[in-house]
Amino acid sequence: MQQTEQFIQAISQYFDQSVATASDDELFAAGYLRGHVDLGVGRLQVAEQPFVAADIISLVDESLASAIAGGELSEADEQLVRQIWQQVQALSA
Repeated sequence: MQQTEQFIQAISQYFDQSVATASDDELFAAGYLRGHVDLGVGRLQVAEQPFVAADIISLVDESLASAIAGGELSEADEQLVRQIWQQVQALSA
């Protein structure tokens, strides 16, 4: 569980640190993605069952896929969100 908490903290730090250097588009994409991450973590916490980083990744993947299928993002924003999501996922290693 400690590894999962470290992953959540690393995600938060990633987003917080990006504020100082990110472009407006990157800030939008990071904020959008952070919402999906927060939603996924919240859903897992409410379930009151142990979870791991892979569970967070899976829920965010599902949430993003649903949002993208629903047309929430332009193609350029989608690409940027996916790029940032790949960087965030690498924090779990």
